[in-house]
Amino acid sequence: MTIPFLILLFPFSAGILIGVFGKHMPSHVAKVGVIATASSFFLSAWTLYCVSTEGPIHFMLWPFTPENSSVFKIGMLVDRLTAVMMVLITSVSTVIHVYSIRYLEGDPGYARFFALLSFMTFVILSLVSSPNLFMLFVFWQLLSWALYLMLAFNFSNRPACQNAFKTFFVHRVGDVSFLCGIFLAYKHFGTLEFMELFKAAAEQPQVISLFSGMFDISAVTAIALLIFVGAMAKSSQFPLHVWLPDTMDSPTPVSALMHAGIINAGGFLLNRLAPFYALSPNTLHIIFVIGALTVVLGACMMLAQNDIKKTLGFSTMGQMGYMIMECGLGAFALAIFHLIAHGLFKASLFLGAGQGIHAAREEPKHPNSSEHEPKRSSNQLTFATGLILTLIMPLIILMVAHDMLNIPLQDAHGAVILLFFAWVTASQVMFSLFRLHAVASWKVASSMIAALFLIGFVYLWAAEVFTHFLYPGPGVSDGFFVAAALNPHVFDMLILLSTILILISWVSVYSNAKGKEIFITSLVNSFRKQLYILLINRFYVDFIYVRWSNNMLRLAKKVAHRF
Repeated sequence: MTIPFLILLFPFSAGILIGVFGKHMPSHVAKVGVIATASSFFLSAWTLYCVSTEGPIHFMLWPFTPENSSVFKIGMLVDRLTAVMMVLITSVSTVIHVYSIRYLEGDPGYARFFALLSFMTFVILSLVSSPNLFMLFVFWQLLSWALYLMLAFNFSNRPACQNAFKTFFVHRVGDVSFLCGIFLAYKHFGTLEFMELFKAAAEQPQVISLFSGMFDISAVTAIALLIFVGAMAKSSQFPLHVWLPDTMDSPTPVSALMHAGIINAGGFLLNRLAPFYALSPNTLHIIFVIGALTVVLGACMMLAQNDIKKTLGFSTMGQMGYMIMECGLGAFALAIFHLIAHGLFKASLFLGAGQGIHAAREEPKHPNSSEHEPKRSSNQLTFATGLILTLIMPLIILMVAHDMLNIPLQDAHGAVILLFFAWVTASQVMFSLFRLHAVASWKVASSMIAALFLIGFVYLWAAEVFTHFLYPGPGVSDGFFVAAALNPHVFDMLILLSTILILISWVSVYSNAKGKEIFITSLVNSFRKQLYILLINRFYVDFIYVRWSNNMLRLAKKVAHRF
């Protein structure tokens, strides 16, 4: 009980100390923050070991008597999922604290920044260790407030403050839905404690009648959908993604923490409620569609950006779409695996972007672009290798999905999903390797083969091991895959459509490398300007929201004048 509590206490105490005495000890502000966060990291690593060997830690701080049936309960639940998240949060926060020492040196808000950074670390740690929906929602709200203060750190910058308010407002939209889901959960199941809620939902299915009994919906489905809207807003899922690209006016360390930790809250929430979502396959299918749509839109809009931080922002949107899509396919642990990998490399990318921006400001002149053009060489070997490998993988996936291969895999459903994401990831890597024109073709081809085996190994071994680490109960993880299983014909169409798109991409990339134009590339080029305008304007979703809000405001004024 003591160690998990200290993990939260250290950053909270650091935030209070820096906030109260920061102006009187400016030379010690960073030291207090770094020491507190680093201490939490070491305690988190020890807690992860203890939880893995001895089981989860669950205790209540209030009420003191277990007989008290109050819904407002405060405590801690530290299982394997929480312990893994704690290690990720404290490690990333420690690196960001160290990076910020010199990055914000001389800034008038130096002490205020470190106080907010320590407080935000405390809030995120408290959120992931919450034992019930009530406490989780409280820290969910505090996270939005802390994020608003961090985004508006440069309060003299009017656009930064406006975008911070926009972020806060979009989060409120999701939070209203989240709160409605909590009310329904307590009304129909009488508890907000996670374990009790999962048990009651499985044993006592409830039905909600809408429109005077004309339409019935499962209580689990209604609650799951309402809570998912809250996750959509926090994790920047379409169409509640509009806040994320406009948060780049904040200091780079804030962007790093937001994209490595805060935006992962939606994926964590779905994992925390995974047994509940497994009771509603229809909800999982909706989650899959929303995630897939976010992946496509985020990746497309990323390609049209000319700002390095906005490019990384839309990249995060696409990656969060992958994470949500994995949850929709029942691969909840794979989503956490993805979350950890994305958090580590995206934090590094944002910190590197900040360093690059500083270096670019010191550059006396623009570099000559002609000096950086790669030398083109023959691409036939690399093209053939990449094309064959990417076409073999979907064939293997379809054969495994239809039990045509006698491969001893632990969970058939899980293995197919892992193979699918391994194939998509490997295809992206191969497209990147194909661009290495200055490297010998045989080296690039060898790297493609090695990448395929490496990525396949990581997904099938590491992800499988991680899945059974987070959900060690017999048949638990496989039950998630079964609940989220798509219709076999739908899954086959998904694989075939992905294969066609990847095949078209290979032909287009190869023709461009050879300086030739085929029907596909000419068709794309004819719509390039229109497509670019559409992407750079984010499909006009922001414009639609502004028009809608203005119309609602005018309508409200008319109603007010009448009364």
